[in-house]
Amino acid sequence: MSGVLETIQRTSTISFPGLFGDRSIDPPASFTLFGREIYFYGVIIAVGFLLGIGYCAKNAKRFGIREDDLYDLMLWLIPLSIVGARLYFVAFKLDYYLAHPKEIVEIWNGGLAIYGGVIAGVIAMLLVCRKKKIPWQAMFDLLIYGLLIGQIVGRWGNFMNREAFGAETDIFCRMCLTAPDGSSICVHPTFLYESLWNLVGLILLIAWERKGGRRYDGQAALGYFFWYGTGRAWIEGLRTDSLYIGGTGLRVSQLLSVLLALTALALLIGSARRKHPPEELYVNRVAAAEAAVIAEEKDEEEKTDE
Repeated sequence: MSGVLETIQRTSTISFPGLFGDRSIDPPASFTLFGREIYFYGVIIAVGFLLGIGYCAKNAKRFGIREDDLYDLMLWLIPLSIVGARLYFVAFKLDYYLAHPKEIVEIWNGGLAIYGGVIAGVIAMLLVCRKKKIPWQAMFDLLIYGLLIGQIVGRWGNFMNREAFGAETDIFCRMCLTAPDGSSICVHPTFLYESLWNLVGLILLIAWERKGGRRYDGQAALGYFFWYGTGRAWIEGLRTDSLYIGGTGLRVSQLLSVLLALTALALLIGSARRKHPPEELYVNRVAAAEAAVIAEEKDEEEKTDE
C-alpha cells in the first residue's frame, strides 16, 4: 500500500463510490488572486477561525464575557495558536525539517497539529484572563464552541490537500483517490470522520448549554475534551500520517487523546458529586454585580429627587 500512497498527489481525483457511484471531483489545491497563488488550505482554516470567533462573540454574554475582552484575547490567541500548531508538527518531524528548513514556514502546504494549537491557545488565554481578571474556566467554556466550529470547517482544508486520510478500506463511505498515472486507492476519509464527529459534539454541547446544563465554569470545556479526545483516539488509529513518539510506534495524538478523555471524564464525575450553587457561575456573578450597580444608581436618583 505504501507504494501506491506515494503516487497520490494533489492532482488526484476524488470519488466516493459507495455514496455517489462513479462521480469524481478534482478540487484545486489553490487559486490565483492578483497574480499570487492562494492555497485553499489556509483559506478554509481562516474561514473556520472567523466563523468560530463570530459564534463566540454573539454568545459571549451567556458566559459573562464582554465582546471587547474576547477580541483582545483573539489578537494573541490566533497567531500563537497557528505558531504552536506548526511547531508541534515540526517537532515530531524534526529530522525532515532540519534538512528542509525553508519548509518550516510553509503552513499552506499542510502540517498543523491541533494539540499544538490548543496548548499555545490555552497559554495565551491564561495570560490574558489573568491580566483582565476573568476566570479562565468561564472563558474556556465559551472558546470551545469556536474551537469546534474551527475544527469542523478546518478539516476540509485537508480534503483540498488530499491529506489526513486513513488506511485502505472497502467501507461504504470510502474515499477513492486516483493519481494522474491511473493508480488508485480507497481509504478511510478520516478528515470527514473528525469533521462530522465534531459537528455532532457541537450540536450536543449547544443543546445542553441552552437547556441550562452548565452548572459550573469549566464544565463545557471538560465535555469538549472528553468528546473530542474519545473521537480523536479512534480516528487517529485509522490514519496513515500520524506523528509518532520516537521509534516507539506510539501515535502521539492517539495517546494524548486517550489521556485527555480519561482525565476529563474523571473530573466530570468528580465534579458531579459536588453541589454547584448557581451564583458561583461567572455569568451569574456578573449579572448580580450589574444589578447591584443599577440598584445603587436608582437609589441615588431617588435621593436626588427627594
